[in-house]
Amino acid sequence: MQWKNLLSTRKFKVEDGLVSDYRSRNQGSNQSRSEYLQDHDRVVFSRAFRRLGRKTQVHPLAQNDHVHNRLTHSVEVAAVGRSIGIKVGEALKARGALPEAFTPYDIGAIVQVACLAHDIGNPPFGHTGEDALREWFRQPENARYLDGLHAAEVCDLQTYEGNAHALRIVCTTEMYTGMGGMRLSCASIGALLKYPWTSDQSGPKGKFNIYQSELPYFKAVAGELGLKALEADRRWARHPLSYLMEAADDICYSVLDLEDAVEMGILSTAEFEDRLQAYQPRLGSYPMEPRQRCATLRSIFIGDCVEYASQEFMRNHDAIMAGDYAQADFFQNSSADCAQALKAAKQLAGERIYTHPSKIKQEIAAYPCLHHLLSMFIPAIDGFHRGQELSERQKRVLRLLDKPPRTGGSKYHAFLEVLDFIGGMTDNYALALARETSGF
Repeated sequence: MQWKNLLSTRKFKVEDGLVSDYRSRNQGSNQSRSEYLQDHDRVVFSRAFRRLGRKTQVHPLAQNDHVHNRLTHSVEVAAVGRSIGIKVGEALKARGALPEAFTPYDIGAIVQVACLAHDIGNPPFGHTGEDALREWFRQPENARYLDGLHAAEVCDLQTYEGNAHALRIVCTTEMYTGMGGMRLSCASIGALLKYPWTSDQSGPKGKFNIYQSELPYFKAVAGELGLKALEADRRWARHPLSYLMEAADDICYSVLDLEDAVEMGILSTAEFEDRLQAYQPRLGSYPMEPRQRCATLRSIFIGDCVEYASQEFMRNHDAIMAGDYAQADFFQNSSADCAQALKAAKQLAGERIYTHPSKIKQEIAAYPCLHHLLSMFIPAIDGFHRGQELSERQKRVLRLLDKPPRTGGSKYHAFLEVLDFIGGMTDNYALALARETSGF
């Protein structure tokens, strides 16, 4: 893979199902915003991004206003990702590997866009919501609704994946609906994908980024970027800058989940400080109240992680560019202070936060909530698609959708539009709609 291709500002649109070049009215003129900054603004001003403000980060329906939601998390990840990207851009420039038309700040801007959009496809209730949506389609009593679909389409529906919905939002549903979505630059789309393969290539973890509906679009993007093909038309090597987006996410959630737990009284400030004890000597003698000490330790830790991640990227530059980087992430098997602190923070979160009763109770409630919504909408859409006479209840159900169902389309796309609707809900709206339509 070559940087001159990987940083492509080319954008695509979709017309009559065909992917082609898109040129905005301002493209090529003397504009004050780069293509990547235009990408940034399109993500930030989207409805999907705004809805993240009422979506779960870790604690569903949290009452404490200081606890992170998906929006604040995404903004913070973007700030960290931009810093890592700029440092990598400076290192690439020093090595002579950065094409002349680009600056280190372009690298930072691309990573920032990917970080802003990395959680944009998450459904209500976070990862629990993903599991609840998958489970409904896997239940034997619902299998009849999948009759007539191709195996790959069934796999998509039974493996609902927020990462794949993120790509679907930016390439299909938001802004130019069905005509290329946000029409972001190829570089930004490439950096967004941690799992550039389809659901049938996802392996035991079930992670993937590409639904069948977005496969033609991503083929064009992958071809433009020159991504290494690992499986014909279904699996590619990752865009190198996606590793920086992933590192920024890893850094933020590992320590900020602990900070939220302190805010909620799940952890003490002493337990937080213990996980970052390697940074205690750098606090200095300035008197601080306990939570400010935690915030300062977190800041020092993130700064070290930014430096380490950028250096680790450059140490493994050649393997990453060849599509041969084997480690799960930059911090795996490292003895660096930041890597050890990150590991310790994740361990504490797994033991004390992700299994806390207050979190588990809310997660359990996600299943009947989302199952009820699917049980309303999917039978109604299925009946509509088959041309059956709908009951009065089903007619009313379809009126709740953002847009009326289309005649003549495929059942697969009709079901995806239901998942667009439910997956796009905030936690509060999903819960409220389930309560209001359940009759209780």
